[in-house]
Amino acid sequence: MFKRILIANRGEIALRILRCCREMEIETVLVYSTPDKDSLPVQLATYPICIGPANAAKSYLNKDIIVDIALKTECEAVHPGYGFLSENADFARKCEENGLVFIGPSAEIIENMGDKQSARKLMMEHKVPVVPGSRDLVKDSKEAKRIADEIGYPVLIKASAGGGGRGMRKAFSREEIENAFNTAKAEAESAFGNGDMYIEKLILKPHHIEFQILGDKFGNIIHIGERDCSIQRRNQKMIEESPSKVLSEKLRKKMGDAAVRAAKAAGYYSAGTIEFVLDDNENFYFIEMNTRIQVEHPVTEMVSGIDLLKEQIRIAAGLKLSVKQEDVVLKGHAIECRINAENPREGFKPSPGKIGFLHLPAGNGVRVETAAYSGYEISPFYDSMVAKIIVHAPNRLEAIRKMRCAIEEFIIEGVITNEAFQYIIMYHPEYIMGKYNTGFLEEHMEELLEWNIENGENK
Repeated sequence: MFKRILIANRGEIALRILRCCREMEIETVLVYSTPDKDSLPVQLATYPICIGPANAAKSYLNKDIIVDIALKTECEAVHPGYGFLSENADFARKCEENGLVFIGPSAEIIENMGDKQSARKLMMEHKVPVVPGSRDLVKDSKEAKRIADEIGYPVLIKASAGGGGRGMRKAFSREEIENAFNTAKAEAESAFGNGDMYIEKLILKPHHIEFQILGDKFGNIIHIGERDCSIQRRNQKMIEESPSKVLSEKLRKKMGDAAVRAAKAAGYYSAGTIEFVLDDNENFYFIEMNTRIQVEHPVTEMVSGIDLLKEQIRIAAGLKLSVKQEDVVLKGHAIECRINAENPREGFKPSPGKIGFLHLPAGNGVRVETAAYSGYEISPFYDSMVAKIIVHAPNRLEAIRKMRCAIEEFIIEGVITNEAFQYIIMYHPEYIMGKYNTGFLEEHMEELLEWNIENGENK
């Protein structure tokens, strides 16, 4: 096992990794930017080292400095968390070339699965269902029109690189293709430095279902059930739960088998996620693979009892999976709400600032992942997520009730957050019945905001 690991991240995921390493008796080197000097991860790390200014390009994305610090502090491995360099093949390769273990898959796997069009082709070759669309990259809007005419409208034009909802545009008719293609391509070039595009059939208001994967370096691959991530705003997840109410046992097995088949096709090892869209006729399609730990990984941990971070570190150290597929038993129901410093009434505009007072919920079956505390400054330079509230109960209705109680107990002063908005969703009849898809917020936004205003910011 490793003696010392460098953590190349910040916030709650850095804290999560730190705590895991402490349990495993692994020393930690934490790199941080100047705005994060008073953060909890900095206070808890064995060796915190300031890496640069607020600008992520000069700190958390500075591959050369991170590798140099890892070598100088005699680290054996680097954990990238999620975001920043977690799916950067060049960084993984740089670690490998310098004798550092990248806690994740190889650079080659990251490249192959990060290129969405290449991943689509690989899935098709291994009989994993993919959304109908272009087999190769689409070079211009003229070719996009031809393919869209063949597969039928509406279509989704997507960047082959990147993610997070950027470089994506919908087109509902031939007349919309040119503008959608050019806009998506320009956004992709700006965000990812890569304007490669492809096109696929747009599945209207699907369910977003992802399967958690674990694979070791000996070819053992398992899945640990699914998470339903359909409550989203602008393609960004807000609420995740497991198991999904829309899956029958038969469909769950079918999708789980496909997820394992997809991971095996990629030669995958480490923790990862296979993402699908599911229509109302139980047709499911592969959309992408995330080659990192996910924000919502605690949902799976709560229903499975498996520590995904520990498994990820064990795998990186060359150990076999500690569990087999037949050992995976999912119990009860878990829900996660992402509490973000943002204003739902102003289009979810970020609202950074200093937290005057913070009280976190607790109790049986309640887990909070956060690096925030009273007096903590929420930086305008990074992601707006303040905390993740995760609850676990014997069944879905009890989990919903527990989440309501947890949000009621969550008190934050000094900044605007989306907690009241999340609270209202927990009371929406369609959410309670599990009758929701990725179009839920778009369809109900107006009534949710009115309800929010009527009940006040503090519920």
